[in-house]
Amino acid sequence: MIYALFVLACFGLITSTVFAGMVLWAVPGYLRERRAALQELRQRPGFTPPLTLLKPLHGAEPELEAHLASFFEQDYPEYEILFCARQEDDAGLAIARRVAARYPQISARFLTTGEPPYINAKAASMERMESAAAYDLLVISDSDVRVTPDYLRAVALPFADARVGGSTCPYRGVAAEGGLWARLEAVGMSVEMTAGVLVARMMEGMQFTLGPTMTFRRETIRRMGGFKVTADYCADDFVLGNETWKLGQTVVLSHHAIDHMVINSSFLASMKHQVRWMKSTRFSRPKGHFGTALTFSTPFGLLALAATWALGHPCLGLALLAWSIGTRLAMSIAVGRLVVQDRSWLGLLVLYPIRDLMGFCFWAASYSSSRILWRGHVFQLLPGGRMRAAE
Repeated sequence: MIYALFVLACFGLITSTVFAGMVLWAVPGYLRERRAALQELRQRPGFTPPLTLLKPLHGAEPELEAHLASFFEQDYPEYEILFCARQEDDAGLAIARRVAARYPQISARFLTTGEPPYINAKAASMERMESAAAYDLLVISDSDVRVTPDYLRAVALPFADARVGGSTCPYRGVAAEGGLWARLEAVGMSVEMTAGVLVARMMEGMQFTLGPTMTFRRETIRRMGGFKVTADYCADDFVLGNETWKLGQTVVLSHHAIDHMVINSSFLASMKHQVRWMKSTRFSRPKGHFGTALTFSTPFGLLALAATWALGHPCLGLALLAWSIGTRLAMSIAVGRLVVQDRSWLGLLVLYPIRDLMGFCFWAASYSSSRILWRGHVFQLLPGGRMRAAE
């Protein structure tokens, strides 16, 4: 039995090392693309098609006022911002009105849906805003996102190519209120999520988008059937990007990284959010998700240490554990520091190996049930990523 565990540990270390190698191989190509995009921005500062920012809201969140203000401070000549919530008295909508009043030069409108007709309430908000949008380039951004003034120029740039139907941004996790659990979740966003995106793009091209920021042509959204195609899906970002790809249009991973604020500061809230995230991936991409287990390294390093200790070879176990942590540190620097430019050395060098172990635990927990808790309601995930209200 001990030998079997040792063989399993070695197999996991080999596969996770191969994955790390693929990530490290993909990073230089992405960085070259970023340099080219930045050079093109300097050469073509005039490519600024008018666009509409779509901001679905649901209640107040920590630092929401400051995050929304960053969208009003864009170095961009012509754009509007549409906000949408369920009810007029939504606390997030009230904050948006207060922020907009400070920037009268930016066109802002405030919409409501009433009780949404879809299980995914966000789909109803997106549908409402798309129908009211004045412009044909639609930038979708979650409420827990913070951006820099060059954000809109960066996300508009890929659409100079008529073949591009959608784009998305990588993101770095930022613990909005600090705290250990939020920092662990944040470093997972910066490294684990981005590493997976880079490898997926290298192997099969971009066939999806990432929820914090997505940009589409209105024509693309209408050709896929409108935002209602996500009406009963949890991973609406995956669906929108995948439908764009199915239309034969290009989906671009932008050179521009944004801040994705982690607002789950308590242990329980953070754990529930990350398990829900894993469950959503499990049902959206079941085969890829199953293989994700072999991309984690720290759990196999610990298993190797335990097995070799029992076999009387602790030095070998310590060497294998050190190797497992070393591959995580290499990824954290290459992806976290160079790709998404996360400046949290504590998170990258100290917390990420721990987050790698936690990620494996979340992966295992994703198979515990098909139920998720989302916005205070319990849903059951179905094959293909659809969901329904839990019985």
